Amino acid sequence: MNGAESLVKTLVAGGVELCFTNPGTSEMHFVAALDSVPGIRCVLCLFEGGATGAADGYARMAEKPAATLLHPGPGLGNGIANLHNARRARSPIVNIVGEHATHHIKYDAPLTSDIEGLARTVSAWVRTSPNAAVVGADAAEAIAAARRAPGAIATLILPADTAWTEGGAVAAVPAVPARPAVSEAAVAEAARLLRAGEAMLLLGDVALREHALEDAGAIAARTGARIMAQGSNARLQRGAGRVDVDRVPYPVDQALAVLKDVRRLILVGAKAPVAFFGYPGKPSSLTPEGCEIFTLAAPGDDLAGALEALAAAVGARRAETRREPLSRPPLPSGAVTREALGAALGALLPEGAIICDESVTTGRAFFPATRGAPPHDWLQVTGGAIGGGMPLATGAAVACPDRKVINLEADGSGMYTLQALWTQAREQLDILTIVWANRSYAILCLELANVGVRNPGRKALDMLSLDNPALDWVSLAKGMGVEGVRVETMEDFAKAFRGGLARRGPFLIEVVI
Repeated sequence: MNGAESLVKTLVAGGVELCFTNPGTSEMHFVAALDSVPGIRCVLCLFEGGATGAADGYARMAEKPAATLLHPGPGLGNGIANLHNARRARSPIVNIVGEHATHHIKYDAPLTSDIEGLARTVSAWVRTSPNAAVVGADAAEAIAAARRAPGAIATLILPADTAWTEGGAVAAVPAVPARPAVSEAAVAEAARLLRAGEAMLLLGDVALREHALEDAGAIAARTGARIMAQGSNARLQRGAGRVDVDRVPYPVDQALAVLKDVRRLILVGAKAPVAFFGYPGKPSSLTPEGCEIFTLAAPGDDLAGALEALAAAVGARRAETRREPLSRPPLPSGAVTREALGAALGALLPEGAIICDESVTTGRAFFPATRGAPPHDWLQVTGGAIGGGMPLATGAAVACPDRKVINLEADGSGMYTLQALWTQAREQLDILTIVWANRSYAILCLELANVGVRNPGRKALDMLSLDNPALDWVSLAKGMGVEGVRVETMEDFAKAFRGGLARRGPFLIEVVI
């Protein structure tokens, strides 16, 4: 057994069933091992950022790691933006990166680079296997590191000769510790803060799953506290029959207004809210001056257990929880607007949908309009690195083939990783992609004003425009093997949306705004 075969067999034994790949010469023995050893499904991505983003989406929905296969330092570099998003989402990923044979590195061939240095920017665990004998053991440790709560990226670097040399051995994955329970003292302090009034529970990570939200809702009903989600979340379970929770808004002024009356902020798997960027004359911290901030549970703790214990401490019962009733807005007609699109989504979302949201500016009206839609999961690009939406949807669809995935995609962001459409077509993934074609980097137009530029000139405006020439998403999708349609009215949007839901496999709607 060579090192590559020991790696694949260890991955299979450790419960890794999927590898999103973009291989090169250094990884050919690993490719051969993936071919000869049963147990791992391989999904080819045409860009490394597509592979890493798909691994992120898969991990969020499957709740276990996939592997990636990337080609030395430049390949890892191409995948880092979506690894950054995955790190912020705390997604477990076993990230495998090829390297030159150990004897070849000293010759400084063109692809030689500091792979470990690159990997450390996004990885909680990094190791280069020095020989074939330890590859299996290193892989087992990588799986354990990725699975350790709250989830992390583990990067295993595989020199080519450690893959082709005989002497590999399969290793067992070390036991992964359970999430630690929060202390009784922490629960008692959180209960005291709630009883003092003007309190908010700020939730993140798995505290945004349905059952944890039940306890958060009961606490709110019993104490009068507010509950809210942090601004960007890996996965939020919402919709009719579930506890409704809003997110901290992206715009600083809106966030300050939402949080202005909070005097006691209790964090459960979340960080204290801060502005996405620093702006002239605006604060970086979004909590009011003098607000008392207390961490009940860090992201790696037993968040559901913490909320259950806190509910018991304040005498809250799930029977008191207010659940969102089923309510759909009327289906709008006429011109395409953000508000109309939000209402249409609320009117048409199917039960069990997985929403992968990279709407950026267009989507700011979507959340309120969809709160009463049938139960669904909402995934966001968590790290702010654009180009996550299409790969995220790809991975989610692989993880949940029985559920419709709906990718709400900005046109500018979509251009970063549109190769994901090809993978969706090849794998016949059940994804409805909706591209908001405002033909600009619309968020940057707003940001230009936010930093104080009031009268931008032609050069500045040209750097934010996508209309010369205009992108043709229907043609782009067709070139990737995905059928698409362009719509310019709400009537046509509703017709196309219903058609996309009714069919199996990938479909794209370009919405001209």
